Amino acid sequence: MPLNLRPMTQEDLSEVQRIQARITRQPVPQPWMDMLAEHVDNTYRLGYVAEESGAVLGFILGEIKIGGFGTELSGWLELVGVEPNHMGSGMGAALVEALFNALRERGVQEIYTAVRWDSGDMLAFFKKLGFDQSAFINLRLKD
Repeated sequence: MPLNLRPMTQEDLSEVQRIQARITRQPVPQPWMDMLAEHVDNTYRLGYVAEESGAVLGFILGEIKIGGFGTELSGWLELVGVEPNHMGSGMGAALVEALFNALRERGVQEIYTAVRWDSGDMLAFFKKLGFDQSAFINLRLKD
């Protein structure tokens, strides 16, 4: 059965939680679930899932920022997750394309994401999708 990409619904949240827990190998905290729920039926916070044979196997979260970080309108890829035994299948790239299409339909021309420099696999994934360094510098304040 072919891969089906669609907007995330409330009914998908527990499956997305399961995938995230498998990826991180730890329980998903309630604040993360609260954040996740904000990506359902929201104009500026987008969520999509990938399903195959009715099973949710991947997800992606994005956001539209208006006037943020010196840009008039920008899209942000916040998080992408794929069931570990399906990584490398092209599902992540398909989810990214679905998010990009939705952002472009809403007038977004610049899309950003962030990745740790020591996360070689994710850095390679994003570079393969066409991402490169931007003019932004990540800053951190730690208490």
